[in-house]
Amino acid sequence: MIEKLIQEFVGYADKNNLPIEGIAAGDEKRVIFEHHFTPDRPRNIYSHTKSFMSTAVGIAVSEGKLDLEDKLTDYFPEDIPLNSSKRLEKIRLLDLLTMSSGFGKAYLMGDDRRNGVGFPDYMKYMLSQEVLEDPGTRFYYSTADSVLAGRMVEKAVGMRLSQYLYERLLCPMHIEYPIWDNDPQGHPIGGGGMFLKLTDMMKLGQLYLANGMWEGRRLVESGWIQTATSKHIETDPDHTSDDIWNCGYGYQFWMSPYKDSCRADGAFGQITTILPDSGYVIAVQCPEEGNFDEVKTKLHEMVLMKL
Repeated sequence: MIEKLIQEFVGYADKNNLPIEGIAAGDEKRVIFEHHFTPDRPRNIYSHTKSFMSTAVGIAVSEGKLDLEDKLTDYFPEDIPLNSSKRLEKIRLLDLLTMSSGFGKAYLMGDDRRNGVGFPDYMKYMLSQEVLEDPGTRFYYSTADSVLAGRMVEKAVGMRLSQYLYERLLCPMHIEYPIWDNDPQGHPIGGGGMFLKLTDMMKLGQLYLANGMWEGRRLVESGWIQTATSKHIETDPDHTSDDIWNCGYGYQFWMSPYKDSCRADGAFGQITTILPDSGYVIAVQCPEEGNFDEVKTKLHEMVLMKL
């Protein structure tokens, strides 16, 4: 069934020139379907990176090196300014994972980083910002929360985030060491900038579908898999959005409007949707140019809602 649905989607996309580079589907062990409209090369997966970073948090927690209640300022006391925001010391790792740090603004997004915002030290820059709300109370999407969580991982495990992820996750899953954007001090951006091919990107979804197991080896604890992909905060508490995909957030995973479903979601359409109820993972990569909403609508209508 899934091959037929996606083949029909591919035909529609081809005929209507949808802005899409590739689509793949798999179960927890294999790639079932793969089609590329453009050459298959590692590409920037943007904020899909956040879900890989979150997985690193989960592994570090299972190793006893991190706790979700850990405070950001306890890890970087040397970077706290004298006139720091009163709420700053309340920010927990948990708040960073759920995009509820309390900073209340979008910091260190892609365009900001390219324009030198936060240079030369992202940690000192963020710790000097006003924390506008009590941490943990309201969702506000900001790549800075992911950057700070990634830095906490590095401090806890004593190595760069890229090295830790490669040793614990990517290498065992046969994913090559990726190109990955770094901050001015050489720390991998926890919220974006990882480059992966389509089916390598999809492997994270397959791992989560398999409850953290890969080729008979446990890479991520099952408890983390369940918790990270559950809704912890409303992304649209007043229900004002007409986007059906805006339906809650876990630990750097977005909830999706399909039974028990969630997704890793990067700008311009770098998306892996995990569908535990049907036992599939669907991944797409799209170009920076074009209307991704058109791709999303047809993917929803022709594939996802039918599985």
